[in-house]
Amino acid sequence: MNDTAMSSNDRINQDSINKALWNACDTFRGTISADTYKDFILTMLFLKYISDVWQDHYDGYKADYGDEPELIEEMMKNERFVLPKAASFYALYERRHEPGNGERIDQALHAIEEANGTKLKDAGKSVFQDISFNTDKLGEEKQKNTILRHLLEDFAKPELNLKPSRVGTLDVIGNAYEYLIKNFAASGGQKAGEFYTPPEVSDLIAELLDPQPGDSICDPACGSASLLMKCGSKVRKNHNSKNYALYGQEAIGSTWSLAKMNMFLHGEDNHKIEWGDTIRNPKLLDKNGDLMLFDIVTANPPFSLDKWGHDEAEHDKFSRFRRGVPPKTKGDYAFILHMIETLKPKTGRMGVVVPHGVLFRGSSEGKIRQQLIDENLLDAVIGLPEKLFYGTGIPAAILLFKKNKNDDNVMFIDASRDFKAGKNQNLLTEENIAKIVATYHAGKNVDKYAYVASLNEIKENDYNLNIPRYVDTFEEEEEIDLMAVRGEREQLKAQLTELETEMAKYLEELGYGA
Repeated sequence: MNDTAMSSNDRINQDSINKALWNACDTFRGTISADTYKDFILTMLFLKYISDVWQDHYDGYKADYGDEPELIEEMMKNERFVLPKAASFYALYERRHEPGNGERIDQALHAIEEANGTKLKDAGKSVFQDISFNTDKLGEEKQKNTILRHLLEDFAKPELNLKPSRVGTLDVIGNAYEYLIKNFAASGGQKAGEFYTPPEVSDLIAELLDPQPGDSICDPACGSASLLMKCGSKVRKNHNSKNYALYGQEAIGSTWSLAKMNMFLHGEDNHKIEWGDTIRNPKLLDKNGDLMLFDIVTANPPFSLDKWGHDEAEHDKFSRFRRGVPPKTKGDYAFILHMIETLKPKTGRMGVVVPHGVLFRGSSEGKIRQQLIDENLLDAVIGLPEKLFYGTGIPAAILLFKKNKNDDNVMFIDASRDFKAGKNQNLLTEENIAKIVATYHAGKNVDKYAYVASLNEIKENDYNLNIPRYVDTFEEEEEIDLMAVRGEREQLKAQLTELETEMAKYLEELGYGA
């Protein structure tokens, strides 16, 4: 069971797992859309992983205690996860040629849920509730059975033997899960991009917010939870501590399921992810039924969401919209106001990704923006490059808010020109991220990159936060030496005369003379 006994040839690397998983998607390509089959692939990865962990541990006990099934079964009850025998991936694989693969996989998932109590449930909703392998989306019974047989065979390949004794760390599985989600987001257009924040952007936000041991961290629009977990991993990496708690809420059922599985596969057991619409029905409440408060609140909410819950907002029982009700067709400030209300009074800090319109649009949004600035909650505005996010080419900005600021300045950073260009997608490099974070922490002006504005300056600008009003990136053009240009022109004219004389000579020789 221990890793050191493994020969280096048996060990697996991240790339080969990722490649094998992406190849498994070929089973579905051309039959159903990526947005649909992502749920099947990600759920099967989850099932295969827990089956391999279970088998690995079983084999380990067998090696230690001999062939004592009853004793081993008893010891296996203390595992992080309980796996009923008939629900194992291998039990399903053995019967793959029989009719009814879809039904059997669904039954296995249900049995796993039942055997693991609250681990795969929140407030009565189960992780696999919105995922059914026994669906007409895969075609009629015969075709569906064949597709699912191929899927089981893909995951049974040696490259996808995910036993800890072969794979090593849990990170490999978590990373594979993130790799798949990222690829689905990249290839699935606008809809698929909704549930995923690119890892570099998550990294940047987590660095800026600097989570500390003991922090409670919340993402009220958590998608597949990648941003939330990036904040957790910063505490582990920077402070060698697992003393933090992760909270999230997600409106789309199948995406909530991804977040729950993602948490499990990353070994994040101290979490609470609720299912429901954060604006219409916030679920993260304290024992008195009030909104829970957190040290860190961060999100990449859907940009300018239409039909966000405008009609109910005026009578919101949590008074989240007392500064004003955002416009009916743009929900950006609805998420911002919700997040502000859930910050702890002393330690509360927040990072939110927004489209640029949030910085300067007028009407009700202008009034809300003015109040947030007058209350001295806004700490920084950071402009990002275009084409960073899946499904949209528009550039976005990060707004940082703080509950307990020690001055009334706002830092503006224009990071829109620092990126690595990709074919369809631009990337933030480690250097780009480090530059933004260092500039933010230094809190000083940087020519053509950053500017610290006073509250009075922002007032003079009518509370417009458009970054070019504060960071001047204008490059002066070099002065033109007209005499040099004239000299060059005379030189070119002389060359042209010479060429024309030569050309006339050739034409004459060829009999085309005048």
